[in-house]
Amino acid sequence: MYAIVETGAKQYKVSKGDVIEVEKIVSKEKEEVKLDKVLFVSDSKNTTIGKPYIKGASVVCSVVGAKRGQKTISFRYRRRHASSKKKIGHRQWYTVLKVKGIDIK
Repeated sequence: MYAIVETGAKQYKVSKGDVIEVEKIVSKEKEEVKLDKVLFVSDSKNTTIGKPYIKGASVVCSVVGAKRGQKTISFRYRRRHASSKKKIGHRQWYTVLKVKGIDIK
């Protein structure tokens, strides 16, 4: 059984036991999180497609921890203007989740 879940304006294909990295969710370690924006659920016999989400469906996850992603660098400049350079770095925070199960009602 697997599901497609939306969180942080991104979609993830998950099944029981998967470990995923999503954009930062404010929660403590070892806490349970319910992702209720389920777009699609499929098992060996049935498939359910949401319009846009499936009512009553959720994915239960436990928080493993938080980490930061790779640094992305944004560099802007204008040619022939020596004083017009700007370099900015950014590291995004991610929450690591372990999927415990998929609930459909």
